[in-house]
Amino acid sequence: MKIAVTGATGHLGQLAVKSLLERHPAKDIIAVVRDAGKAAELAGHGVVVRAADYRDPGALRTALAGVDRLLLISGTEVGQRFAQHKNVIDAAKATGVQRVVYTSAPRATTTALVIAPEHKATEEYLAQAGIDYTIVRNNWYTENYLQQLENARKTGVIVAAAGSGRVASASRSDFAEGAVMALVGEGHEGKIYEFGGDYAWNYDELAKAIGDIIGKPVAYQSVDAPTLIGILKGAGLEEGTAAFVAVMDQNIAAGLLSDVTGHLSSLIGRPTIPLKKGLTARMETR
Repeated sequence: MKIAVTGATGHLGQLAVKSLLERHPAKDIIAVVRDAGKAAELAGHGVVVRAADYRDPGALRTALAGVDRLLLISGTEVGQRFAQHKNVIDAAKATGVQRVVYTSAPRATTTALVIAPEHKATEEYLAQAGIDYTIVRNNWYTENYLQQLENARKTGVIVAAAGSGRVASASRSDFAEGAVMALVGEGHEGKIYEFGGDYAWNYDELAKAIGDIIGKPVAYQSVDAPTLIGILKGAGLEEGTAAFVAVMDQNIAAGLLSDVTGHLSSLIGRPTIPLKKGLTARMETR
């Protein structure tokens, strides 16, 4: 069985290929990457590397030729993702891919989460494509908070507009392993999994975890969205990016990342990595 992973040199993609290598022959793993020059390490493990951009339908059809199952890792270009995902799905259908596993967003078809619309459109397109599929809806990555850790190291404060909202984050390695289990296992066709951590923490707990890691007290300073935007712009972020961060914080305050479902730990057969351990492990590998 030939298995392909798109975005295989990205943060999540590399971990997915690593997890696949523990379960599947390297010669039957295909890493679909934008730049083959960045995939030398994967090739060194015996993985087949094929270059294709999400924006290039012809290259995608060539890259997916002979593939049985595909892990479609969502793109990173906001505003262009649905068109890019559509290209991949169309190529998968044209080349006879039997099953697609897609990494989506929490409650993508029903949530008010700011990042959800492109994922919703992708899910709906995949559902009518005539290919067996599995949706894995990834909650927030613990690694998203590494920058706040570095900021807290300098200031002793985490500033956010997340109120008392909670986040059921997990480490990228957890999400990658979960996606791979859905990809190589049987009985996952047509399933939608809400992936996230086993515990939803709040920002006071985030501040405590970061303080423990850096060895000094860290406080959570809760502000409103306009104040946060002003702070972020003052730190050098452009207005659009600052506004996006503030809206994301408001989504967290509204509880949109707080669901604890147990889907991920059930599929990987172990507890998800806790917040503090996940941040510490990532710091050690930087």
